[in-house]
Amino acid sequence: MLQYEFMQKAFLVGILVSIIVPCIGSFVVLKRLSMLGDALSHASLSGVALGLLLAWNPLVGAFLACVVAALGTEYLREKIPEYSEISIAIITSLGVGLAGVLSSFIKNATSFHSFLFGSIVAISKWEVVMIVCISVVVIFVFLFFYKELFYIAFDEEGAKVAGVPVNQINFLVTLITAMTVSIASRTVGALMISSFMVLPMASAMQVARSYRSTILFAVFYALVSTLSGLSLSYYYGLKPGGTIVLLSVGIFFMTMFWKNVKK
Repeated sequence: MLQYEFMQKAFLVGILVSIIVPCIGSFVVLKRLSMLGDALSHASLSGVALGLLLAWNPLVGAFLACVVAALGTEYLREKIPEYSEISIAIITSLGVGLAGVLSSFIKNATSFHSFLFGSIVAISKWEVVMIVCISVVVIFVFLFFYKELFYIAFDEEGAKVAGVPVNQINFLVTLITAMTVSIASRTVGALMISSFMVLPMASAMQVARSYRSTILFAVFYALVSTLSGLSLSYYYGLKPGGTIVLLSVGIFFMTMFWKNVKK
């Protein structure tokens, strides 16, 4: 399996995605913004469609669309803070609408569909380089602002009083979430990425006893489901995104069962 270059690239990308997605997911879940990943993933589809129509690399289109959607979400959340979840619903609707309309003009539907559920054979060398660079940025930001993110996730008002630049960090997190969603759509699939962002974190919360251990467990579960999912996809011809997410669901139920048994 690993003698093939496309599988080597798929595993490299899968490992990177399995590290950065739970890191972002930890903040998103604790802030009760789980639907943000859904909004950005749908926005990424419109970017993929636009990229294919303009003969760009679809991953570049997904990246730009996610960044614009993230900026739009933050803008709407500032304008209507008492109904912040509405901003996410608006961006989701816009992403779905644009993706639906633009996909009507795409002649090569296969390229577009590969972003819906992920593809292990469609990752180019240039995309691997782009994914590695974005992953380094995301990991650096997460580690550099680890204490601030921890504080904001559990007590945003207290963080403001303590002098933490909450608005700026929230904006930065939204931006790197957009970056993460755009690159993860290639392996996991745009329709699956929001689930993959939440499920490892949900599983980790069943067994972990601290914020740090929760993140470590989430990364471990994400790695297990991703590497197993890619292997099963290769041997049985399955869609990698759906396989990875189903394994993540299975891990969640196993951890929940283990938690109940320990009680």
